[in-house]
Amino acid sequence: MSGNSHEGGPRHVAVIMDGNGRWAQQRGRPRLLGHRAGAKRVREIVEACPDLGVDYLTIFAFSTENWKRTQEEVSGLMSLFRRYIQSEAQTLLEQGTRVRFIGDRLRLDAKLRRLMDSLEAMTAHNTRCNLTIALNYGGRDEVARATKRLAHDVADGKLDPDAICDETLPRYLDTCVLPDPDLVIRTSGEARISNFLLWQSAYAEYEFVDTLWPDFDRAAFAAVLRRYGSRERRFGGVLSA
Repeated sequence: MSGNSHEGGPRHVAVIMDGNGRWAQQRGRPRLLGHRAGAKRVREIVEACPDLGVDYLTIFAFSTENWKRTQEEVSGLMSLFRRYIQSEAQTLLEQGTRVRFIGDRLRLDAKLRRLMDSLEAMTAHNTRCNLTIALNYGGRDEVARATKRLAHDVADGKLDPDAICDETLPRYLDTCVLPDPDLVIRTSGEARISNFLLWQSAYAEYEFVDTLWPDFDRAAFAAVLRRYGSRERRFGGVLSA
């Protein structure tokens, strides 16, 4: 993995990128324009991660609940995801960014799934930064799918049910190869976690910022990381005097 110096900063940052639609509406433009602006912002934040000591960045791109949006917006988002992968693949490769996708891929169209597989394979040997994109992802859905896989292993005799503990389920989660997030950021002023990394974020610090995602630039990101560095993380214990 990267040899970045963390100096008290978070190694893994997860982001709920909220506010694209409102950003566009404030400008009298279609919501999809805000999503395109948000996609451009992703590039800046990914580029900033190595210099800011962040080894892992996980972004919430599309939730299992987002299918409830209008067909026009959903179709536009799927098209945007395809274009993003195609346009950013070479840059991500050259920057040393490894890309992974989490979420249930079965509902996504075949072309998008092929692009996702290709990008993962293309960047598999990169180590400078780890970008995980949550696409058709929901925390409860992830735990349900993981539990189903665990149950199959028990039924097949591969897993002793008496040996199951709180360290067992994480091996079945989409994020099994990733460390838990140290910091979860949500933009746009909303203060909820929206079914994002429910298991993994049990001891994460949260930061809710008012800035809409398309305006959340490198300086804003760096400021949140500095605030994280001033916090005392106790993980349920008490710091000694």
